[in-house]
Amino acid sequence: MPNARATHLTRRGILAAGGALGLGAVLAACGDDNASKSGGSDSTKAAGKSGPWTFEDDRGTTVKLGKVPANIVAFTGVAAALFDYGIEVKGVFGPTKTKDGKADVQAGDMDISKLTILGNEWGQFNIEKYAGLAPDVLVSTMFDTAGTLWYVPEESKDKILKLAPSVGISVYDVQMPQPLEHMLALAGSLGADVKSAKITEAKKKFETAAERLRKAAKARPEIKVLAGSASQDIFYVSGSNLSIDLEYFKALGVNIVEPSAKALKASGGWFENLSWENVDKYPADIIIMDDRTSTIQPADITEATWKKLPAVKAGQVIARTPEPILSYDKCTPILDRLAEAIENAKKVA
Repeated sequence: MPNARATHLTRRGILAAGGALGLGAVLAACGDDNASKSGGSDSTKAAGKSGPWTFEDDRGTTVKLGKVPANIVAFTGVAAALFDYGIEVKGVFGPTKTKDGKADVQAGDMDISKLTILGNEWGQFNIEKYAGLAPDVLVSTMFDTAGTLWYVPEESKDKILKLAPSVGISVYDVQMPQPLEHMLALAGSLGADVKSAKITEAKKKFETAAERLRKAAKARPEIKVLAGSASQDIFYVSGSNLSIDLEYFKALGVNIVEPSAKALKASGGWFENLSWENVDKYPADIIIMDDRTSTIQPADITEATWKKLPAVKAGQVIARTPEPILSYDKCTPILDRLAEAIENAKKVA
């Protein structure tokens, strides 16, 4: 579950007009935009497929176009996954560039200097720039069952979605392999060679990593793994349901620390809020910490209660990627990292 989570939860539980019209007419029809400043140069889709295009997304919506989309705009993490399959996008929205100008962790291997960034933070989406890209399709993930497209601002979604059809890939209450398969299918529909040796090998490595994690969890069932996320005033403990990584870890046998049912209910099933004074509420041997740039990273946590945790003192804190880039290449290290931690962990809880 993405952070700034209290804000997201208030937004519905979380959180092709422009072709024939001139840009000015499109914007007049959609209204004014109060969204963000951002930049980057255009990039193009690396594909060679032609002819009519059809794709059914996880809302049950089937998008049909007369040709394969060339001007793709996507949530940053989705764009990064497509990039791994050889499909490049025109524009992105979502965490793309850090404050020091470097690529955000969710941008993967993309050269962000070649991207038009429509919005880098929650609530930002420059509709004028979006219209100027003449988008064929918009793609994002979904963290609820209502079809809410991640990082498409609620207040301007109607204007945005008038400009091009959209595709939603669900990352809600499913295990990691399912959205991975659907993202690969999307890439294939856009022109990726899904049977190439590179992609076949990447998928095989993912399956090998999954089996490694399964064996590690079976050999060390006593090792408790807590999923945490840090902010200035709150330490979040995530439950194993709803998130694609934690659900998959649990299915592979990992002993995930579960917050109280009452606390989970208050957050819609995602997490429990703890004050830093109560950060030791749940014993854990390994802590996997949210690696997104919107959160405080372990090396920067100064709270004395954190430093006293057995897992922290034992050096058994590793990164967790709550919003994985949905390519086999990027998800394999996530499994290997946790497997290695469990294999080498000392029982400290």
